[in-house]
Amino acid sequence: MSASDVLTLTPAGLYCPAGDFFVDPVRPVERALITHGHSDHARAGHGAVMATPETLAIMATRYGEDFTGTRQSAELGVIQTVGGVEVSFHPAGHVLGSAQISIIQAGFRVVVSGDYKRAFDPTCLPFEPLRCHAFITEATFGLPVFRHPNAAGEVVRLLASQSLFPERTHIVGAYALGKAQRVMALLRQAGDDRPIHIHGALERLSDLYRSLGIDLGDVRRVVPAERKSLAGQIVLCPPGAIKDVWAQKFPDPMTVAASGWMRVRARARQSGVELPLIISDHADWDELCATVIETGCSELWVTHGEADALVYWATAKGLDAQPLHMIGYGDEADDEPIDPPAAA
Repeated sequence: MSASDVLTLTPAGLYCPAGDFFVDPVRPVERALITHGHSDHARAGHGAVMATPETLAIMATRYGEDFTGTRQSAELGVIQTVGGVEVSFHPAGHVLGSAQISIIQAGFRVVVSGDYKRAFDPTCLPFEPLRCHAFITEATFGLPVFRHPNAAGEVVRLLASQSLFPERTHIVGAYALGKAQRVMALLRQAGDDRPIHIHGALERLSDLYRSLGIDLGDVRRVVPAERKSLAGQIVLCPPGAIKDVWAQKFPDPMTVAASGWMRVRARARQSGVELPLIISDHADWDELCATVIETGCSELWVTHGEADALVYWATAKGLDAQPLHMIGYGDEADDEPIDPPAAA
């Protein structure tokens, strides 16, 4: 038996015929299993959705309560029978509620990773390695050049810059789901208990994180009339807003970006980022390779990212590996508006 007996690649995404469901489909389908709440994996309009309770809450927050016809909660580690297969969800360490999906058919186990990371994150459960016959992985940072530093150390750099330039507002670009909340939590763990100011586009998901038990401390939405008083403060916003007119209304704004892509200094310069923070919610090259080995898989499918490099490495290790070159997935895709009317 092989992975292709369990899953097939269709225009809508990965499909399990025996279970009659799709995993993270890119278009509306009758039944979808969702790994996490980022908009390139979790779309509205499916007939039925199975996901972790946190992911269901995130989808409802982003798309409204009617984002799907019916919803089914998947508690971590609990096996559920769907059609002719056994399905279970396990922590992926990517964002709150993120999960790998294990599919067992006739004793053959396929694990779909979704997006994942192995680094510490105070806002979500850590990645859980799963033994399997076939592993389907992302490879967003699937090149040897990508080796992420400790995120806590990057936050220390942010605080050092804040102390060195007390007259400047530090405008930090961070994705609304996961990255922004992780930066806030890491600031708290670094001992910073001052207010953190946020763009209105980050408010709903940050409030949801807090309602689900994630302590972010004193978080305040930016009030337009108070922007001139925020010299020396840290302000979080969607990545696209750091160079927007919105950001220019703060005192001497310093552009900061929190992303794994900040490892590429040319990319940071081209984006006009003054303080690049290498903080990623995806596994780096070493973590991808270590994870593949830990699974003990004999087959490897790579869904998106730098697939060819990881496939080459895996083939050299004796695995049956192939890139899927799937369309519709990207780095921490986020469709939050740049500047909703109330945040102007």
